[in-house]
Amino acid sequence: MEIASTQLRTLNAGDVEAAVELSSLAGWNQTAEDWQMLVDLAPDGCFAVEAAGELVSTTTIVCYGKRLAWIGMVLTRPEYRGLGFAQQLLAHALDYADMRGVETVKLDATEFGQPLYAKFGFLPEQTVERWVRPGTANSPSPGNCLDGSEFACELDSHAFGADRSTLLKRLARRSRVHADSGTFLFARAGRNFRYLGPSISTSIETIRPLFIRAIDESADAAWAWDLLPKNRPPVALALELGFSRQRLLTRMFRGKQLTRRDDMVYAIAGFELG
Repeated sequence: MEIASTQLRTLNAGDVEAAVELSSLAGWNQTAEDWQMLVDLAPDGCFAVEAAGELVSTTTIVCYGKRLAWIGMVLTRPEYRGLGFAQQLLAHALDYADMRGVETVKLDATEFGQPLYAKFGFLPEQTVERWVRPGTANSPSPGNCLDGSEFACELDSHAFGADRSTLLKRLARRSRVHADSGTFLFARAGRNFRYLGPSISTSIETIRPLFIRAIDESADAAWAWDLLPKNRPPVALALELGFSRQRLLTRMFRGKQLTRRDDMVYAIAGFELG
């Protein structure tokens, strides 16, 4: 196709509606609130290509200090694919991380994205799986159970390998947060499914009742749960609660390997968040 005049720029609040359309075209679960949170978290780290006044491609990068940055929302409108916009935006995002001295960059890659990421030096780390449980997609979202973000931050940092307390506090404002000793679970609304995660726990015995409680509060809802399958207890729990495996992604990294506790990760925060 003939390429219209293009501009690489940062996303802003006025782009949220167009960004939701872009992720919806891909069948993804992000809502307007998810996009707005990314813009708020990383106002100079959300990038887009605009063609003839239309938002046609995006990439976001959220920095968790200098230890880690997470790339997500690598999207291009179908009619503009194959024109190099995703590669251009990814290069821009990596330059952004390098200028800030970030040691490690990670992302969760689809099978179609892996070859592009490999060209930029990303290496496979492990598999990430999405599990789903059918129901009514547009189930009402319960209010916040408690502000567990302060409790969650220290536990999360230990398991995740980097400080993402700012993210957790923002997620807590629009999530149902369940917490117990050495355990927490966030549950929030999504476009297609209610979403379970992030969740960190020191044992299956303490986290199991929180997952059951979260699901029971919106029993008719459709649910999505992204987990690390090498950690077997969450897989067993997902099967017990009626979830089935829907899709597989590959977690990839560039730079230093991160010290973390994957055995404590019962649900990630999202493909775009880690």
